[in-house]
Amino acid sequence: MRVVFAGTPEVAVPALRAVAASGHELVGVVTRPDARAGRGRSLAASPVAEVAAELGVPVLKPGHPREPDFQEALRALAPDCCPVVAYGALLPRSALDIPPHGWVNLHFSLLPAWRGAAPVQHAVRAGDEITGATTFRIVEAMDAGPTYGVMTERVRPTDTAGDLLERLAVAGSDLLVATLDGIEDGSLEAREQPDDGVSYAPKVEVADARVDWAEPAVAVDRRIRSCTPAPGAWTSYVDDRVKLGPVSLDVPDDLGRPEPGALAVRKDAVYVGTATTPVRLGEVKPPGKRMMPAADWARGARLADAERLG
Repeated sequence: MRVVFAGTPEVAVPALRAVAASGHELVGVVTRPDARAGRGRSLAASPVAEVAAELGVPVLKPGHPREPDFQEALRALAPDCCPVVAYGALLPRSALDIPPHGWVNLHFSLLPAWRGAAPVQHAVRAGDEITGATTFRIVEAMDAGPTYGVMTERVRPTDTAGDLLERLAVAGSDLLVATLDGIEDGSLEAREQPDDGVSYAPKVEVADARVDWAEPAVAVDRRIRSCTPAPGAWTSYVDDRVKLGPVSLDVPDDLGRPEPGALAVRKDAVYVGTATTPVRLGEVKPPGKRMMPAADWARGARLADAERLG
């Protein structure tokens, strides 16, 4: 089939490379417009746009896919199908109707669970033991279209959202190519999603990444891992915001149970009280400094027992 790939961030790159290497003809790429990035805030192309340029594939960067000029350019490419991974814009009906086989999205959850922008983050925070990826035909309702195929992936106890998403992006690229193959040869038929089991995964904002030390240790651990690397878990110390890396639930028995947010400072470790057992801090990033082991931060800031975070 002639295909036009749509995607924007780094997580979409494995699928783009897989589609380019498949038996399908990649005739174009759609991605978000160049955005300002880095300390200089200079305009930079998306990771997908950079790979498309490397592959020598025409790139379309509409401000919004409803734009008539974009839709005219897409029609000129005459795609049979448009595979999508994390494109980042809602597709209007006028765009959805252009390819005869529609737009086929690779979504990083087992639909109908975790429809929305942040399925992996929500799966980690919820403590899901199994997640995966689903291919489905995009409709106007969010992530509600009929599905083609699924793959599953175990969520490891120490997985951050970044760890899990990286594995799903690679394994999911094979699922996406297999789905395109099945659409082309007629062996795959899209099936409507069940009404039961629907859950939603809205974008995780910075405010959602603030650690609540009054939660149980397991919930604190999951929240931090679910927000790593983005938007980044954080807490407050005095008047500063301190970013946090993943914590450990393996703590000495003699620590007792410090109150939620209370510090227990040892020579080589820093522990924080929760609603249940304390957790051991991993790396922290004080304002204006790099990430560092919590014990180094404690020495530099002269932290003492019973001081509080949060």
